[in-house]
Amino acid sequence: MKLLNNVPAFLRNKYFIAVAVFCMVMLFLDKNDVFTQIDRTRELNNLRRSKAFYTARIAAERKELEGLKHNPAVLEKYAREKYFMKRDNEELFIVPENYESTKN
Repeated sequence: MKLLNNVPAFLRNKYFIAVAVFCMVMLFLDKNDVFTQIDRTRELNNLRRSKAFYTARIAAERKELEGLKHNPAVLEKYAREKYFMKRDNEELFIVPENYESTKN
């Protein structure tokens, strides 16, 4: 009993002890503790950014697809740029994008 006399009265209060234990369980021991919630919030924000990026990308691809379906000039340009196709009466020279000129 001498040991309990040295402890302040509010620490001996049963309601304070119950609230303290509840807070400890919620903060550290629960499967949905604070640290897990922070990680999940961070992951949710990353997923939202990814969704916005891919939604914009899908819209651009759909616009390009509509152009390819309805405009023969766009289809020809796409075939020339992506697949290096050419007409029968022309020659095609492919220059790499990272071409470095030789220094003399």
